[in-house]
Amino acid sequence: MFNRLPPRLSRSVSLFALAIALALPAYAQEQPDAGNDAGVEKRGRITPFNGAALPEGAASGKTDEKSDGSQGKKPADGTAPSGGVGVFDRMGAELPALPAEKPFSGKVDDAYGAFQRGYYLTAMDLALPRAQLGDAAAQTLIAEILQQGLGVVRNPQQAAFWYGQAAEKGDPAAMFKYALILMEGRYAKRDRKKSEELMKRAADLGNGSAQFNYGQTLVADNPGPKGLKLAMPYYEKSAEQGIADAQYALSQILVNVDGIEESKRTRAREWLIRAARAGFDTAQLDIAIWMIEGIAGERNLEDGFGWMRRAAEGGNVVAQNRLSHLYVNAIGTRPNPVEAAKWYVLSRRAGLKDDTLEDFYLGLNEEQQKQALSAANKYRRS
Repeated sequence: MFNRLPPRLSRSVSLFALAIALALPAYAQEQPDAGNDAGVEKRGRITPFNGAALPEGAASGKTDEKSDGSQGKKPADGTAPSGGVGVFDRMGAELPALPAEKPFSGKVDDAYGAFQRGYYLTAMDLALPRAQLGDAAAQTLIAEILQQGLGVVRNPQQAAFWYGQAAEKGDPAAMFKYALILMEGRYAKRDRKKSEELMKRAADLGNGSAQFNYGQTLVADNPGPKGLKLAMPYYEKSAEQGIADAQYALSQILVNVDGIEESKRTRAREWLIRAARAGFDTAQLDIAIWMIEGIAGERNLEDGFGWMRRAAEGGNVVAQNRLSHLYVNAIGTRPNPVEAAKWYVLSRRAGLKDDTLEDFYLGLNEEQQKQALSAANKYRRS
């Protein structure tokens, strides 16, 4: 469908994005795999009896009448649909008992409890004596407070010291952070070999961000398909933990690298959608193209348009340009010359030239151009 659009739209976009994403090790923080799937078909309200036969002897919307004229009530045992309870009947009704909580037998960490509640100075006071005695968890907590400047003056130098202490004692989160510090060489002496060792140890201990970054290291050290295949197991583990960068990288490998198991390759679109839902705008752009062109799955023009608009509204300049094309060609939406011109103006202002869209814009009448410019001037990134 995009064969009417300018070049570099199809797989070249994905390959280009993959090359950038996998070029060098990058800092990744865990991101919840959240977000609404644009274009998901909305359905009617679902009840236990939608489309199902009622239990024998139960008639929809009716109740049994006794000989004295009173209506018999059936127990709410799930064998028949409820007749409903009015809001006034519910007011003041006793709530069902909460399920019993499982007893906690672990050791309570008062320092982390204070940190989670935002009492950072209290957390520091509680953690410092333990950190000085060699408690790795307390050392990592102090490093986080100092690194972010939470309730105290930000001190990356001291944070690096405490991360290093905790890393030596085997704390995975500290290993990951200290590996980044050693790689950068700003607050500790640069040591790439030790950095990679710590990153691998943290990754093997299950730290999702370390798994992605160690995968990036493997790609950088082993250019081409070999490095991508070596990194793939780490990307998979990281992706399962919700790291959007890893989900995106994995989707690109599954589509573009030969010799991948077919059972894994079929999940490429799933991983890309998860990264897109997490707010990764490049993933949103790519899943839009995949859905429109039918890459790694069925074509879905409406959902593809929805993802393209979401990426454009988030400020992705390429998506803004492609969204203009979708409006011009009525792909997944109705034609809308003013909206098409608005998105073209926004992408042109960002430096993305497009001769085809320029010709389209110049072909509009004066009133349409004014409306498009006004809409572009009022636009604010969502």
